[in-house]
Amino acid sequence: MAVTDEAIEKIKEMIIKGRLRPGDRLPKEADLAAELGLSRSSLREAVRALSLIHVLDVRQGDGTYVTSLEPARLLEAMSFVVDFHRDDTVLEFLEVRRILEPAATAMAAQRVTDEEVAELREHLALIGNAPTVEDLVRNDLEFHSRIAACSRNVVLGSLLDSLSGPTTRARVWRGLTQEGALTRTLMEHTAILDALAERDSEGARAWATIHIVSIEQWLRNTLSEKRSTQG
Repeated sequence: MAVTDEAIEKIKEMIIKGRLRPGDRLPKEADLAAELGLSRSSLREAVRALSLIHVLDVRQGDGTYVTSLEPARLLEAMSFVVDFHRDDTVLEFLEVRRILEPAATAMAAQRVTDEEVAELREHLALIGNAPTVEDLVRNDLEFHSRIAACSRNVVLGSLLDSLSGPTTRARVWRGLTQEGALTRTLMEHTAILDALAERDSEGARAWATIHIVSIEQWLRNTLSEKRSTQG
């Protein structure tokens, strides 16, 4: 194991065992390095790496702290990473979303409030009759994010938000190249929302699945046509 990896594992172990808790300040660098049997340089590299994935928060002139370790905070790094995947691997993220999002939508149907349903309807109405592609994508992302939040499962909501990078690109492509994207998207969103209002879990699950599959099928066809053209 590389020295830096060893340092990361030792800090991770301190957090897992409760020696360091969310919000705690790490001991001074020299003291912690001596306690863990590490060089100060390897400890410094470990702290830098853990700060990049939001496990630690380095505050200039104040010290290094353990973050809240909330799922939304920790999964921010994942959303950054997934944006670097190639076009064809976006399909793999869509497959994951096809598993997770219908489940979240079904849970939301059981837990959403009347007020949240009304707010979702107001949000859909904001799109207007002639939105730009950017407006459509932004409205779409917010709509799905709100529904995920209504599931009351923070981990599930955070996972879905972290998958939004590649799916955003797919939505943009769809809006740019596929006729009827606005009409179809709004119809699917309305059907999902109607199911939520009726507290129809299975209906919500089914419409969420249809919505994602239509994006996935379009992307598969687009990539297949691109390969044929290149071939």
